[in-house]
Amino acid sequence: MIKPRTLFAAGLLLAGVALAADFTIGPAAGNSVTATFRQEGVEVENPFTKFTGRIAYDAARVEASTAMFEVETASFDFGDPGYNEEVRKKSWFDSATYPKAKFQSTAVKAGTAGAFTATGQLTLKGRVQTLSVPVKVSAGAKGGFVFDGSFTISRKAFGIGDPVWEGVVDDKVTIKFHLTGDRK
Repeated sequence: MIKPRTLFAAGLLLAGVALAADFTIGPAAGNSVTATFRQEGVEVENPFTKFTGRIAYDAARVEASTAMFEVETASFDFGDPGYNEEVRKKSWFDSATYPKAKFQSTAVKAGTAGAFTATGQLTLKGRVQTLSVPVKVSAGAKGGFVFDGSFTISRKAFGIGDPVWEGVVDDKVTIKFHLTGDRK
């Protein structure tokens, strides 16, 4: 005969397994990574079309969660071939030399219910900065999760921008993401 305490402990263990998941993220339907900035005073928001990542999320032990994410800089899409070519140039993303921007978490801190802050290293155009990124988590399809967040960087801190565009394109760029992860 199984003792009630044993059943209770097994139930807690299974509940913990159900809350922990490892997700591979890519540009699937519904997933997005965008950059928003002001150009001549007008807000512009455009997507990165190629990105990959991995999130190991444990709702029961948020601090044990990790995230790694890479964006192909040449995939930034203005919707215009001329602008797309411009931002790939050496003075902007220098996509030939630095084809990817990468975020790697170093710590995750639980916040209010359904939220956490991921602190980590952002590497972009050969430069590294430590960032803390607030993330909201909600229930997704098939028992998965949806991760939403944004953070602001200085493009100049990463050596991004042609002096010809000074005064035309603001320094502050907000990166927004909406990522879904289904259980495998």
